[in-house]
Amino acid sequence: MAVTTAKKHKLQPGNTGKVNDIEYFVGRGNVYEDLGFHDAEERFAKLKLAAQINEIIQKNGWTQKTAASNLGTQQPEISNLSRGRLRSITYDRLVNWLTRLGYSVEIKVQRSKRPHVRIAIA
Repeated sequence: MAVTTAKKHKLQPGNTGKVNDIEYFVGRGNVYEDLGFHDAEERFAKLKLAAQINEIIQKNGWTQKTAASNLGTQQPEISNLSRGRLRSITYDRLVNWLTRLGYSVEIKVQRSKRPHVRIAIA
């Protein structure tokens, strides 16, 4: 089987190309933006908060039941959280859970030429 190599160029976000007759797209770092969601930044911000909570749960070795108890919620919500099913979980709830876990959450509001939502995890 012959292998064709792509032209040597930097892989930049948004670039497309073809290798072995297979087209590819270089993501921008936000899957929701890549898929064309109108609220991509908000969805990605929520995902980052959820990922942080999931990481804390895993580091502590908690079961979903233990995590639910520690976060003041029910196990099915932790199941949804761990699977990335975030539709029914609000920002407020995610922020509340992080503070219950002993983390500070800062929200910075500033004027911008290009309004956006961004979450930075320290």
